[in-house]
Amino acid sequence: MSKKTVLISGGAGFLGSHLCDWFIGHGFRVIAVDNLITGSLRNVAHLKANKDFKFIKQDVSKPFKVTGKIDYVMHFASPASPVDYMNHPIATMLVGSYGTHNLLEIARIKKAVFLMASTSEIYGDPLVHPQVESYWGNVNPNGPRSIYDEAKRYAEAAAFAYKRVYKMDVKVVRIFNTYGPRMQIKDGRVVPNFIDQILNDQPLTVYGNGQQTRSFCYVDDLVDGITRLLLSKISGPVNIGNPKEFTILEFANLIRKKYNPKAQIIYKPLPQDDPQQRQPNISLARKELGWEPKVPLEDGIGRTMDWFAKNYR
Repeated sequence: MSKKTVLISGGAGFLGSHLCDWFIGHGFRVIAVDNLITGSLRNVAHLKANKDFKFIKQDVSKPFKVTGKIDYVMHFASPASPVDYMNHPIATMLVGSYGTHNLLEIARIKKAVFLMASTSEIYGDPLVHPQVESYWGNVNPNGPRSIYDEAKRYAEAAAFAYKRVYKMDVKVVRIFNTYGPRMQIKDGRVVPNFIDQILNDQPLTVYGNGQQTRSFCYVDDLVDGITRLLLSKISGPVNIGNPKEFTILEFANLIRKKYNPKAQIIYKPLPQDDPQQRQPNISLARKELGWEPKVPLEDGIGRTMDWFAKNYR
């Protein structure tokens, strides 16, 4: 059989590059598309010589064509950290709207399966805990985080509209806090923040009183869940994340105990609309995909710390 081809937008980003690795490792041809405003070619440099890998520098918010057969289209292009989408607010809205339509059109024309990366941010500051896929969310539609939250909510609506109108095979994954190698060390999320501060002998910064919660999923587990959804018969949306919940203060103390017991913790004001709770209900993923995370937090943090120490020190 000829190899199947997957197009991955955001393919030079944190998650996109790990997906490129998975598909190349499993015998697919990969076309990675990225405009590199937050992605980096170093994330896919090791794939450059592979005959089954192709990189296209392209803003997917603008129409483009890809020749040849495509079996799967995966839309992972978007600034994803608060620092990045605050720095690129219009680009974030455009990639969630025009970018989603352009990639849906490619999937429609190529008769490909379409999967898009949505986010736990569509739940906003949730009033339901843990968050289930049937929950509609509590989002401030014009707050500073709305550029990302509403772009993803719109993208989900567009994807399911294409499914209803064109009978396309459309899938939506709602991704919860994920960490691992290839994150940007200055992207503003808590894991790279703490690692950056540990590597530079700085105090750990906790926002608010540190009682807000997050659930941390290692990137290898996330990729496993995403690819299971892609190759499944269900559409979702499906939560993929680690249901083990930590307060930010607990997480800071875990990092401090493991890497620098003398590190201080300093407190700063909580950013506007910062969610107080994040914990996925993954019952659907367990039932339909046979998926749950396997990498313990301490193991994943160790692997991530090693990568950052090697690449940023």
